[in-house]
Amino acid sequence: MTTLQVDKDGYLVHLEDWSEEVAEELARREDIILTDEHWEVLQALRAFYDEFQLSPTNRPLIKYIAQRIGPEKGNSLHLNRLFKGTPAKLAAKLAGLPRPTNCL
Repeated sequence: MTTLQVDKDGYLVHLEDWSEEVAEELARREDIILTDEHWEVLQALRAFYDEFQLSPTNRPLIKYIAQRIGPEKGNSLHLNRLFKGTPAKLAAKLAGLPRPTNCL
């Protein structure tokens, strides 16, 4: 893999550089091994971005995942467990999307 261009926070500089291999590398940098549960969220997040051209903050992310995948996975406990307590920021990073606005 070529060197990934990321910003100071680890987000891809060029969104078109994203691939599943890139997601795996970004996850490794965060000490995460991506499971099927992670991939479900990442794919839903990319669909959200395709639809709305923005990365959702936590509340819209939780609501969207609940609608797309189901309420058992679209809740803060589940998403916090998967994404180390910062689901909107970390999931967006791994999905190759921009940092959500209004996320500190």
